[in-house]
Amino acid sequence: MGLFTLAQARDELVRLRPVLDEIVAVRADMVELSAALTPGGEPTSLGGLPERKAAEARLNELMTAVQETGAELKGIAPLLVDFPADLDGVPVLLCWLEGDAALNWYHRADLGFAGRRPLPEGEQFGD
Repeated sequence: MGLFTLAQARDELVRLRPVLDEIVAVRADMVELSAALTPGGEPTSLGGLPERKAAEARLNELMTAVQETGAELKGIAPLLVDFPADLDGVPVLLCWLEGDAALNWYHRADLGFAGRRPLPEGEQFGD
């Protein structure tokens, strides 16, 4: 897939928010169901093994839906989504982390999350 401009990435994030919100909910259900299924685990009203398998299948569908947009799903706990972009000829990833109100961070593609910085004002991300 191609590169995102900052505007395109922000628009895509808005479209993806319902999917991302569902990933967070299904992820929590899976953890609770998995804990209940361990020996001595606390029972849950969410169900048992069939519900755990259904949650896992749904989570896989949701993760695929994110990746089909061209965004990169880098983690699910916490949820981390990167949008490939270009900053003045340098490959970067526009970076959204679960809990962020908006897409306001980036990092160079070669540095990873540890190199995450706030978006600089006035720079052009392929716009």
